[in-house]
Amino acid sequence: MQQPSDRRGFLFATCFIALIATSGGFMVRAMLLNGPWKEMFDLSGTQVGEIFGAGLWPFAISIVLFSLVIDKIGYKTAMWFAVICHVIQAVMLMTAGQFSSEGMTDAAAIAESNENGYWWLWIGSFVGALGNGTIEAVINPVIATVYSKQKTRMLTMLHAGWPGGLVLAGLLALMTKSLGWSWEVQVGVLLLPVAIYAVMLLGTSFPVNERVAAGIPYLTMLRQAGVLGAFIVVGLIVMEIGRVFGIDSGTSNFWILALVMIYGFAIGGALGRTLFFLLLLLMIPLATVELGTDAWISGLMRPVMQSFGLDGVWVLIYTSTIMIIMRTVVIGPLSKIWSPVAILAVSALFAATGIYLLGSVTGAVMVLIVATIYGMGQAFFWPCTLGLVSEQFPEGGALTINSIAGVGMLGVGIIGGPLLGNLQDTRIDTELAANQVVYEEFMADDMNGSIFGEYRQLDGGMIAAAEERVKQLETPDQVLGAAQDAELAALTARLNLITEVKGEANGYVLRSAAVPALYMAFCYFALLIWFRQQGGYKPVELNS
Repeated sequence: MQQPSDRRGFLFATCFIALIATSGGFMVRAMLLNGPWKEMFDLSGTQVGEIFGAGLWPFAISIVLFSLVIDKIGYKTAMWFAVICHVIQAVMLMTAGQFSSEGMTDAAAIAESNENGYWWLWIGSFVGALGNGTIEAVINPVIATVYSKQKTRMLTMLHAGWPGGLVLAGLLALMTKSLGWSWEVQVGVLLLPVAIYAVMLLGTSFPVNERVAAGIPYLTMLRQAGVLGAFIVVGLIVMEIGRVFGIDSGTSNFWILALVMIYGFAIGGALGRTLFFLLLLLMIPLATVELGTDAWISGLMRPVMQSFGLDGVWVLIYTSTIMIIMRTVVIGPLSKIWSPVAILAVSALFAATGIYLLGSVTGAVMVLIVATIYGMGQAFFWPCTLGLVSEQFPEGGALTINSIAGVGMLGVGIIGGPLLGNLQDTRIDTELAANQVVYEEFMADDMNGSIFGEYRQLDGGMIAAAEERVKQLETPDQVLGAAQDAELAALTARLNLITEVKGEANGYVLRSAAVPALYMAFCYFALLIWFRQQGGYKPVELNS
C-alpha cells in the first residue's frame, strides 16, 4: 500500500527516531553494565549477561503479543505504550545509585545492597525491553507495507537507526566522561529521542497492513508461523520466565506444550512454513553474533584499546558508523544485484573473520582493519533477514516479520548474552586455577548458578582492597621496609596476573563468537543453492 511521498517520509522519520531511542538505551546499558554498574554492585560476568538479557528477551513478549492484535488496536496506540515503557526505564536506571554499598562495612548489608541493585537494573531493563519490542512490532510491518516494492532496501535503511543510536550514545558516554558528568546524566539524555518521537507521533498517520488491505484472513497469518514457529517462540519465552521466577522444568514444559497445543488447535494443526521455521532457528546465532557481541565488545576490547590510549567504546562506535554507511548507502546498489540470502551469506563470512581476529589482534592498525571487516559483516544481518521474511511470507503480516525479530532477541537474551558472560567467567576460573595462591585469594568462595551450570567468579571486593593497598604502598612519601617491599611486589604481580588472565578471557570470548557466524554462513549458502534450484529468488507479492 503506497502513501503520498511526504507522508511516507514523515512516517519513516518517526519510525527511524523511535529505533534510535531503542538502540540508545541498549548502548548505554551495555556500557554501564561493563563499567560503573558492574563495579557498584560487584556484578559477575554472568550477572551482567543476565541483566543484559533482561533488556532483550521481554522484547519478544511485546513484539509477539502486539503482532497478534496490532491490526485491531492500531499502530499509534502501540507506540504510545512504548513511550511509557521508555520513560519508566530511564527513571529506574537513573535511580539505581540508591542501592550503592559505598561506605558500608557490614558484609551482609553490602550483599543485600548489591542484590537490590541487581534487581533494580533487571526490572528497569525488562520494562525498557517491552517498549523496544513494541517499537519493532510497529515499525517493521509499517515500513514493509508502505514500501512494498522495495522491502529489503527500506527495512535496511530503517535499521540504520539502530547503529545510529549506538553511535550517538557512545559519543555521549565519552563526552560525559571527559566532562566529569555522572552516569545518571548519561542515562537521562536517553529521554531526548523518546521525547522527539513522542511529539512526532502526534502528527503521524499509520497505514493499514498490506495483509489486511489484500484481504488475507487472520487465520492465514497464524498458519504461516504454524505450530513449529509457535513452539520456538513460546518455548523460549516460557523457559526464561521459568528460570527467572524459579519455576521447575516440569511445570515450564507443561505450559510450553499446553500453549503450543492451544495455538495448534486454533489454526487447525498447520505446522507452518518450513523455510520460516529454519529462519527462526538461524536468528538465535545471528542475534548472538550481532547484538551479543556488540554488548560485550567495548568491555572486551578495553584492555587492547587502552594500550594505545583509547576507550574500548571507540571500537563499537567505529563499527556502528560502518553499519550506518552500509545500511544507507551500500544497500541500494547491492540489493539490485544480490538477493537477501546472498547478502546474508557473504555477511556471515565477513563477520566470522572479523570477530575471530578481534579476539587476537593487538596493534592499533590491525584493530582498525579487523573492526572494519566485522562492521561490514554484521551490517546487514538483522534488516536483510526482516526483508527476506517480509518478501517471502507477506501473508504472515505483522506476525511473521515480528516473530523473527522476537526470536532473535529471545535467543541472545536467554542464550547468547549469558553464554558469553559464562564463557568469560569460566575461562578466568580455569586460567587462574593454575596459580593456587592467586586463585584462593581472589576467587569468590561461593558458586553461582546459570543455565550453563555453576561457576565461580572473581571477588571484586578482594581485588579492590588489593588495588587500594598497592596505592597506599606506592605513596611517594611512604618509606617502605623490606616486608612492605615484598608485599608490594607480590600484590602487583598477582594483580598483573589477573589483568593478563582477564584480557586472555576477553579474546577467548570473541574468538568463540566466530563459531555461530561460520554456522550461519554454511546455512545461508545452502539456502542460496536451494533457491537457485527453485528457479531463483523471487519476492512473493500480494494482490491488493
